[in-house]
Amino acid sequence: MNTEGERLQKVLARLGFGSRRVCEDLIADERVTVNGDIAALGRRVDVDQDRVEVDGAVVGVRPGLVHYLLNKPTGVITTADDPQGRPTVVELVPDQPRIFPVGRLDGDTEGLLILTNDGDLAHQLTHPSFGVEKEYLAHVDGVPSRAALRNLREGVELDDGRTAPARVTAVEPGLLRITIHEGRNRQVRRMCDAVGHPVRRLIRTRIGPIVDPRLPPGGWRELSRDEVRSLEVASSGGREGEAPDRER
Repeated sequence: MNTEGERLQKVLARLGFGSRRVCEDLIADERVTVNGDIAALGRRVDVDQDRVEVDGAVVGVRPGLVHYLLNKPTGVITTADDPQGRPTVVELVPDQPRIFPVGRLDGDTEGLLILTNDGDLAHQLTHPSFGVEKEYLAHVDGVPSRAALRNLREGVELDDGRTAPARVTAVEPGLLRITIHEGRNRQVRRMCDAVGHPVRRLIRTRIGPIVDPRLPPGGWRELSRDEVRSLEVASSGGREGEAPDRER
């Protein structure tokens, strides 16, 4: 048995899974794995190397992990550094520890963006195989017909291939709610162009289970432990519910 590292139940308790006794019960019930193997009571883990999963969802165990939710305004670039000197999303959040944006919103697109130093979670949120939903409100030119809405739902041909089925609802004339789980470059804009209704304004309103209509443009906050855990569950194929309750 590995005698180095930190006791697994202590790590899980620190992450908010409950008291050490509760975390011991999680381990005893064989709901926790380390590097793919069912963990045993007394297991120690190297938080810099080991991959820990609870109920199949990878959990970030390294100390010092941060997860920010930003409401990106227009004109801000989703990158850590811009050679043209334009404002970037990392300038809107604390500069320590060093973080990076998860996925990309183009300069003209507004809305929710996660920034973190949690590489495992970032990979799961961006890789299409994990199927994490992203929801947008798209203000478009004209009023899409039923046929145009059906095309968006069933998939449209783009220059990089046909899009996967999407959920599309007409909120009001010229305003669409579009939910996708792919992450192609400018995908929603190109989808709407393809059916003859270019986007005039685009806002991302949800990432998996995470929503926050009260976060102002340019504003940011830390995700709660429950919210991070809900993202881990969503990206492991678990059910995506509503965002966890939090004090406003």
